[in-house]
Amino acid sequence: MELPTPYPALMAQERIPDLMDKVVSLCKRRGFIFQSAEIYGGFRSTYDYGPLGVEMLRHVKDAWWREVVQMRHDVVGIDAAILSSPRIWQASGHLANFTDPLVDCRSCKERWRADHIGDHCPKCGSTDLTSARAFNLMFETHVGPVSDASSAAYLRPETAQGMFINFANVLQTSRKAPPFGIAQIGKSFRNEITPGNFVFRTREFEQMEMEFFVPPDQADHWHEHWISERHRWYVGLGMKEENLRLRPHDKDELSHYSTATTDVEYLFPWGWGELEGIANRTDFDLRAHAKASGEKLEYFDQASGARYYPYVIEPAAGATRAMMAFLIDAYDEDSIGGEQRTVLRLHPRLAPYSVAVLPLSKKEPLPALAKEVLSLIQPYFVCDYDETQSIGRRYRRQDEIGTPYVVTVDFESIDDRRVTIRERDTTQQDRIPIDSLAKELTARLSG
Repeated sequence: MELPTPYPALMAQERIPDLMDKVVSLCKRRGFIFQSAEIYGGFRSTYDYGPLGVEMLRHVKDAWWREVVQMRHDVVGIDAAILSSPRIWQASGHLANFTDPLVDCRSCKERWRADHIGDHCPKCGSTDLTSARAFNLMFETHVGPVSDASSAAYLRPETAQGMFINFANVLQTSRKAPPFGIAQIGKSFRNEITPGNFVFRTREFEQMEMEFFVPPDQADHWHEHWISERHRWYVGLGMKEENLRLRPHDKDELSHYSTATTDVEYLFPWGWGELEGIANRTDFDLRAHAKASGEKLEYFDQASGARYYPYVIEPAAGATRAMMAFLIDAYDEDSIGGEQRTVLRLHPRLAPYSVAVLPLSKKEPLPALAKEVLSLIQPYFVCDYDETQSIGRRYRRQDEIGTPYVVTVDFESIDDRRVTIRERDTTQQDRIPIDSLAKELTARLSG
């Protein structure tokens, strides 16, 4: 199987100056992402997704689910609990191994990940740092009225273990056989030492993970398959290939459960960062949980009469990271008729709104007709409606939030029952009968 070339020679296109600041500003100004608890001064490393952000994040997750589950016959989904027993994380190795190296700056008292800062404090420049010590990233809590060792529980740091501990249940109820996968989208929590870069590294985030169970002798084949498939997904949703690369892990950075991992990385304004890791987890997890629980988690192949623990290939992506990367990659500035504009060239599947309906004027009967048009297409698309400010300003607003198509209702529409479709990227306009509008938009948005 031919894979995309790791470490592409092409560097990313020349970026817009202050790109990151502009994207963060747009997110706040237009309602994609807000600082959590902002009225109380903010709560570090937590963010709330506004009206546009919640739509776009849902579209990212829907696009992943469609590709990984809906369009395949060999993957099913689950939704496992966030609160989990300590026994799960003891068996998986997370209580012992899920750590980062922590150092303190003796001068300014800040704490940092030792492998991220070199030999000096990023805040004050001091080299007076403590020795590195292991810091476990798990969030511990307690279940019930008494907080003691017997009531301890953990917020999951990954969604994967919920799929491993349900392997036998899914195997029996879905009537699948290796090779097959279990997929899940959900919140995870990691007590990061140094969160940062907006929503790239946060303590609460959302993952899109899939565990693909395979016969051990097919593991290498399926690992390559999923590396290629996951790279293709980002490109297919409009991400520029020159801003992506595949990076195989060195042996000394592999997780305790992995024999091989390749990351899909994106060239963020600050440098390359991970979007997704595709790992060969071998049979580590199923064996560990079988031993700790006393339950049989092997697969019995009736054709050969053999019993074995399947190997697992895991594509694990960050939904919030992916959304951020798509936003950065889509951000553009150009000039229309001598006027500067900001435009998000988002793939139609990812844009918060697919269509916006704009009456040319607030004077009746245009709003009434525009709302009639809106009601005709709302069953098929996520739509916006706006009748405030000049039509030019409203076009610019829709460009800036990435809406692929705007439908304008003007005074001629009253007589001829036709409306104007304006395309975001080219600003081309076409006159369309209202009766065929839904069909026309469906063709354009699915093209």
